[in-house]
Amino acid sequence: MDSNKEYQEIIDEFLNNEMVLEMKKYRQHFDFDCYDHCRHVAETCFKVAKKLNLDYVSITRAAMLHDLFLYDWHVKDGRKNLHAFTHGKIALENAGKIFELNSKEKDMIKKHMWPVTPIPPKSLEGFILTFVDKHCTIVEAFDYYHRILSNKKVANYISLIIGIITFKK
Repeated sequence: MDSNKEYQEIIDEFLNNEMVLEMKKYRQHFDFDCYDHCRHVAETCFKVAKKLNLDYVSITRAAMLHDLFLYDWHVKDGRKNLHAFTHGKIALENAGKIFELNSKEKDMIKKHMWPVTPIPPKSLEGFILTFVDKHCTIVEAFDYYHRILSNKKVANYISLIIGIITFKK
C-alpha cells in the first residue's frame, strides 16, 4: 500500500472530528496552531516509525492527539507556568472522551513531554514521539523566523539550518 494513502487512512478519523478541529483555535508555536503542529508531528512520526518497522499506527494516532488540550497556554490564567507539566494528561483525558485508545497510545500522549515530566514513555515509539515533537517545534520556529526576517543573509542562514535539521539537501 502507498505510504501516503496508509498515513491518510490512519488519521482520517481525526480530521473531521469536532474536538480535534477545535485545536485550530489555539496557537501552539509561533504561528502554528495546535492542529497543524499535531499534523506535522503525526506525519513525521509515521515516516520514522514506518522506516524503523515499529508500530506506526499507534504512534501516528498518538501524535495527532498529543496536544489536544484546547486552551491558550500563552494566556496567564494560573495554569500557564504548569502547561508543560500538565497538558499531556489533559490531552489524554480529552482524547479518551472521543476515541478508543490502546495502552501504548495513552502512554505516548501522557508522557510526550519527557524529560520535563519525570516518568519516561514505556515504548520506543513513545520516545520517538517525544523527540519528534521537539524536532518539529524547532523546525516550526526556524520556519517562522525565516518568513519574518527581512535580512536576506540571516534568512539564507536559517534556510540552510532548516535543510540540515529536516534532512533536505
